[in-house]
Amino acid sequence: MLTIIDYNLGSVDKVADSLTVLGIKFKITRNENDIIRSEKIILSGTEEALSAVKKLHLLNLFTVLRIVKKTVLGIGLGMQLLSDFSKEGDVACLGKFTGTVEKFNNTISKVPFSGSYKIKTDKNSILFKDLDETAEFRFRNSFYLPVNDYTTAYAINGVSFSAAIEKDNFYGVQFHPEESGKDGLTLLRNFAEL
Repeated sequence: MLTIIDYNLGSVDKVADSLTVLGIKFKITRNENDIIRSEKIILSGTEEALSAVKKLHLLNLFTVLRIVKKTVLGIGLGMQLLSDFSKEGDVACLGKFTGTVEKFNNTISKVPFSGSYKIKTDKNSILFKDLDETAEFRFRNSFYLPVNDYTTAYAINGVSFSAAIEKDNFYGVQFHPEESGKDGLTLLRNFAEL
């Protein structure tokens, strides 16, 4: 079973709608036992890091997510929460990916970075199966994870930043596939079929 974590800071309904369109069975939950028993987990987010970490702690989910070995997809803020640290609120995150989330510099970057953009794939990733260089994804972020050894795709907003990242069974996308039409649906299907 695929589980979408509901911690009141994400586009849970839109992710659920996309999975429904794809015919993928899922459960929306904030119960740690459901999360531990699930095969795959989606952690989406659209707010700010400090609030998100506080809510995960209040729901007793932070520690569960730190130790879980399941296949996880972080979406938007959810990807940033999988990193080591975020400068958005100066908060320690889940530590699944190396790196510190930085704020875009508004003298060289569009802040927030919002709209549909193409990405550049850096490495082969199963998430991008059946997608080509014309694929566009919807971004909405003022903070970013710099490109690092685990980056599988990047975008440019005055600076190159991680659009997708992958380490072991942890995946993250800075964009919102649930708002990215057929390209986003393809990516979500690829994740569900891992």
